[in-house]
Amino acid sequence: MTDTIESALSLLLIGMITVFLVLLLVVVIGNLLIRITNRFSVEPSETITQEIDHRKIAAITAAVEIVTEGKVRIDKIEKVK
Repeated sequence: MTDTIESALSLLLIGMITVFLVLLLVVVIGNLLIRITNRFSVEPSETITQEIDHRKIAAITAAVEIVTEGKVRIDKIEKVK
């Protein structure tokens, strides 16, 4: 009986250590990938900005204010290609 409990506990310990190491590896690789991507990513050019019609900005602002009951403030509106 004690052999069974010892083998069960050793399997439990090995399994928990394996899961911990795999999750640690995922976190480390994820952070590394984020840093590499941020380092080599190209910033969008600000010279290509296009003007948005003022009536559309007013409509968007009014809709956001109505839906959020004035709890949200719009800082920036960008036109997507």
